[in-house]
Amino acid sequence: MTAVHRLHHRRSAPTAMMVTMDDGPQHGGKVLVLPPAPDAIELRHLRAFVAVAEELNFGRAATRLFVSQPALSRQIRSLERLVGCDLLRRSTHRVELTLAGDALLDRARRLLTDVDDAIFATRSVGGELERRLAAAWEPVNDLTAASPDLQALRDAGEQLHGQFEMAAGVSVRPVNAGGVPSLLLSPRPELTPTVLLLHGGGYVMGSAFGYRHLASALAAAADACVLVPDYRLAPEHPFPAAIEDAVRAYLWMLDSGVPAERIVLAGDSAGGGLALSVQATLRRQDLPQPGGTVLMCPGIDLSYEEELELPTEPQPALSITQLRSFAAAYLGEASPHDEVVNALCADVTGYPPMLIQAGTGDVLGKDAHRLAERATACGVEVQFELYPVTTHDFHVFWSFLPEAADALEQAGAFVRRVRARSVERSAGER
Repeated sequence: MTAVHRLHHRRSAPTAMMVTMDDGPQHGGKVLVLPPAPDAIELRHLRAFVAVAEELNFGRAATRLFVSQPALSRQIRSLERLVGCDLLRRSTHRVELTLAGDALLDRARRLLTDVDDAIFATRSVGGELERRLAAAWEPVNDLTAASPDLQALRDAGEQLHGQFEMAAGVSVRPVNAGGVPSLLLSPRPELTPTVLLLHGGGYVMGSAFGYRHLASALAAAADACVLVPDYRLAPEHPFPAAIEDAVRAYLWMLDSGVPAERIVLAGDSAGGGLALSVQATLRRQDLPQPGGTVLMCPGIDLSYEEELELPTEPQPALSITQLRSFAAAYLGEASPHDEVVNALCADVTGYPPMLIQAGTGDVLGKDAHRLAERATACGVEVQFELYPVTTHDFHVFWSFLPEAADALEQAGAFVRRVRARSVERSAGER
């Protein structure tokens, strides 16, 4: 097992050094002192320039920055006036960089990245990210304190996910995956689905529609097409309905011509436990296993016999009684120790490589640790990553939480490695 404790460190700006032929100490000034840039240059001017330079199209750049084309054009003209030269060459049907614009582009990118990093680091130290997490969880917090009915909790969960936009450049379309209504999310239309993402929600909440933002981030990070099935929820449809739907979606991917070893099963929270249930079911039915598994803050042990420390901030303080009620609604007559339900009770020998991610303050963090230990003992290739975050299922906050964005980038890299390994194996067999 490879345990990777990932701490988020901000990049520091590179320092310029002036080297002279004299080996002695240097006390003199610089030969060339650069004049300061005009104070009137604003970040919005640079962002406008970078967007147009990357898109080479004012319409797309305006859409990307959520401004009108006339406003964008005015910002570019202001920047050109302030620097004293043309940065873009425009014609009726074409936009090109001038030599001056080309010289500015990479430097402007670095400058904007450094500014963004500095602000992120400042907000993190100042508690802004914690406040945003608390604000996101607040509607759920309020409901859990009032012992709501299940539909109210479902609505609050959808509202939480509805706050977040999809990753840029990722398209979404509905599909019938083996009889299971699902969504396909892809950064490129020609890609076939190779990631099956099973959403969290304690088997009683969540939807493919609500999880579009997380699926789109994973699709962008992995450069892969992600299938998100709307599997049936308990208590209306208890065990094994969710597993049956997920298996049908997986078989649909195989029937689409995707080799099993190229598919990655992914899941967050209860979706992680469901991904492992799918693998146990595939083994029982003598069906091919996927090429890898990505488990994001997995919830696996539904017995809740292990002592849990339930924090109050920034995540909702779900009581043990509430967690057990969700598990009971899902399990029905099934045992929480059934090896299909609980991978901690199963022999996972022969399972494909796993990426397991958890937060140091994750209420279900023990499940991730125990799974990593058990899978390693069974000979499974395990990559276990811990992130210094205080909330369960932190991946859903990828749009503003740096650790979540880092974790999804690692998940994307894992998916790409599985794909590359499959390609190499296929080439070796030919």
